[in-house]
Amino acid sequence: MRPSRTKIGLLSLVTASAAVVSACTAAPPATAPTTPAAATGAAVEVKAAPLTPSLSVTDPGGQNVTLPKVPERIVCLTGLCDDALTELGLKPAGTSNAVLLTLPQLAGEAGKQVPVVPGSFGQEDAEAIGALKPDLVIGLSGVHDGLRPAVQKFNAPLWTVNPGSWEQSVGYLRNLGALTGRTEQAVAAEQKFRTKLAQAIETSRQKGLNKQTVLLMFGSADSIGVDTADSINGKLLGQLFGYPFPAKGGNVETANTYSVEEILAKQPTVVFVYSLIFASTDKKLSEQLAANPVWKQVKAVQSGQVHEVAPKLWGSGRGTRSLGAIIDEAIAKVSAAPAA
Repeated sequence: MRPSRTKIGLLSLVTASAAVVSACTAAPPATAPTTPAAATGAAVEVKAAPLTPSLSVTDPGGQNVTLPKVPERIVCLTGLCDDALTELGLKPAGTSNAVLLTLPQLAGEAGKQVPVVPGSFGQEDAEAIGALKPDLVIGLSGVHDGLRPAVQKFNAPLWTVNPGSWEQSVGYLRNLGALTGRTEQAVAAEQKFRTKLAQAIETSRQKGLNKQTVLLMFGSADSIGVDTADSINGKLLGQLFGYPFPAKGGNVETANTYSVEEILAKQPTVVFVYSLIFASTDKKLSEQLAANPVWKQVKAVQSGQVHEVAPKLWGSGRGTRSLGAIIDEAIAKVSAAPAA
């Protein structure tokens, strides 16, 4: 989503990922005051701004969302929706992200009670969505926009979202908190995330973790994708560690594609991988690369610091709960790595 790199987890096409990734460049929302986030690990304002209920909000992308009444049945077609509803103490009326929703970091076992929307990503079954009688359907910008005419037949607005930074994720959380009247829950979740990030930045400085070079990658051995420094996860990791992986130009199909040789040139000391499993192979990406002689020269490979992570959590969540879990796992794994 970015070049914001998409995190669509176990999608069947990397090209679909790249297309989605490109859309996350909207300006951060003006919610609570923050110190500018930068790769230097700038301080984060912990206190969240007050929030009042409203049936009309302007989202981080500048899109106005106005509803006739408080939405009670929200269908989630993108992970940010499942994440934000979980933070607000709500369950989706339906989801196309059951694997993400049922992770312990989100709804866990309770998520198994939520009906699953059939269909492939971006082409979910509109009739099935309508059968759930939604008040609001939330999808991903650049992917679900084509469903708008079909969804509107059911008198349910389609809100497409696409955060390009954690600040924007917070903005969407606040939007949803205002629309649902769950303002206290939204503010509490925001403040919890801000506190976690601020503490992680301080931990990184104290332990010298900011001297480690970290990489987050996905895809296959034939087409390695990198969550670049322009993506939501790349920006987040860049606040905690060294993250020298910029987007390569404006072409969404190639901006986040790195060769093994280019990765070697950056010499990451810790690598996180969320593997997209395709029909052609059941091997995880790190296993596909294991015999590659260039890959073997990467410092993280030589020191055993290549970590396969949960694809849906790292690739699809993009809300404050998922991002908070990523912070926890990243800090723990990098803390255990040899000093840079």
